[in-house]
Amino acid sequence: MKLARLAETSRRVAEARGRLEKVGLLASALAAAPPDEVELAAAYLCGTVPQPRLNVGWATLRAALPEPAAEPSLELREVDAAFDRIARAAGAGSAAERQRLLRELLARASAEEQRFLSALIMGELRQGALEGLVAEAVAKAARVPSERVRRALMLAGDLPSVAKAALLEGEAGLARHAIQLFRPVLPMLAETAEDEAEALAELGEAALEWKLDGARVQIHKGGDEVRVFSRRLNDVTAAVPELVEAVRALPARELILDGEAIALRPDGTPYPFQVTMRRFGRKLEVDRLRAELPLRQFFFDLLYLDGAALLDEPLARRLEALGAALPAELVIPRVVTASPDRAREFLRSALERGHEGIMAKALDARYEAGRRGAQWLKVKRARTLDLVVLAAEWGHGRRRGWLSNLHLGARDPATGGFVMLGKTFKGMTDEMLEWQTRKLLELEVARDDYTVYVRPELVVEVAFSDVQASPHYPGGLALRFARVKRYRADKTAGEADTIAAVAAIHRGGT
Repeated sequence: MKLARLAETSRRVAEARGRLEKVGLLASALAAAPPDEVELAAAYLCGTVPQPRLNVGWATLRAALPEPAAEPSLELREVDAAFDRIARAAGAGSAAERQRLLRELLARASAEEQRFLSALIMGELRQGALEGLVAEAVAKAARVPSERVRRALMLAGDLPSVAKAALLEGEAGLARHAIQLFRPVLPMLAETAEDEAEALAELGEAALEWKLDGARVQIHKGGDEVRVFSRRLNDVTAAVPELVEAVRALPARELILDGEAIALRPDGTPYPFQVTMRRFGRKLEVDRLRAELPLRQFFFDLLYLDGAALLDEPLARRLEALGAALPAELVIPRVVTASPDRAREFLRSALERGHEGIMAKALDARYEAGRRGAQWLKVKRARTLDLVVLAAEWGHGRRRGWLSNLHLGARDPATGGFVMLGKTFKGMTDEMLEWQTRKLLELEVARDDYTVYVRPELVVEVAFSDVQASPHYPGGLALRFARVKRYRADKTAGEADTIAAVAAIHRGGT
């Protein structure tokens, strides 16, 4: 299959305003994929690549970008093979080798293909489609009920393989997907509530839990065999032997547990997320890292117990089974209440211990793997910074015609300039989008196909959960989960927060 077909589909989906039109375009592309390329086509249309990590940043991509080819010629298999070679590059000179391989690939790509590949490589394929709409498109292309595709996706945790089963075998292929040991399922996700009172108003009596900023883990046990899977369903068993030992010692013969692994300081407060993640990025020196940075596990759900699937049981039943199967020290702290005052006190206690906030969960909620819904709500206390808008990218889908994705910068008094910390398109109302588009176009100094660059004058208050080290930005720092709260018309760019203040936040958490 030609890459140009997917690049064109992606562009047309981004331009389409209606959901049905988007689904139709995606379904048409998937139906045209040869049987041995369905998985690749589905992955690329979701904005993902099969390779776990390409190790390509913006600097490498910009340096590798050649003049586009006059005519498209790339096949999906050729792109996949090139990504394999890029992912395998390692050792001395690997950065230069990745850049060379990337330049060779991009030199054969047309301008539209280059834009598609660049967004795909950087994980920024925002076409208003991604997994939710692609799943609907799979159902349409395969002529099967969409709920069958969603259920299979929930249990398989992998849309490309579900797409292949649906398109090649129909409902019979989808029927083979059932929860089973050592095949991880996508984690259930949460929406956000403004505060604890709003969460309880939505859910009524609910289970409240500490919200930890650790590594989501799903642990499967079958007899003496224990395997640990990450949030992205990668097998990370070898990196976390203490988790394996703790679960292997449990009396139940078969388990699938959902929880968090987190590194704690001697006083019991958590290390920052990136410190915990050091345990998952190393294949060597596991014993040394375990001694330096031991992990604690806190489980909050039980999906499978001794041959019985519990996904469709209400949360209250799953929690009862969890409490019976595990010792208290392995279960996340929890209260069940409908009282806002008690919820407020529980939130305060979680924050005092250094955690992100709390989760509120409906007691009758089924485990909807891979779904983000209002049955689980997170309540956090976000930090804020006043930052300067350096540029903005044109929106897609219903945001088409508005400048949406803001490039955010902190002030650097040493140079008189600004240091980029990341981007966000979250938290904006339609009124804000309309206003900022007009204002940013007044401040425009340059533009390319996607981005309008502006004079650094607008100050915006940005909420975020943490500051992390990042190789993608010149200051080496980036904001996690940034969202716009409001524009600060009362502040000039000279009054924005400095990169030193951002670095201090990062140091304070490490």
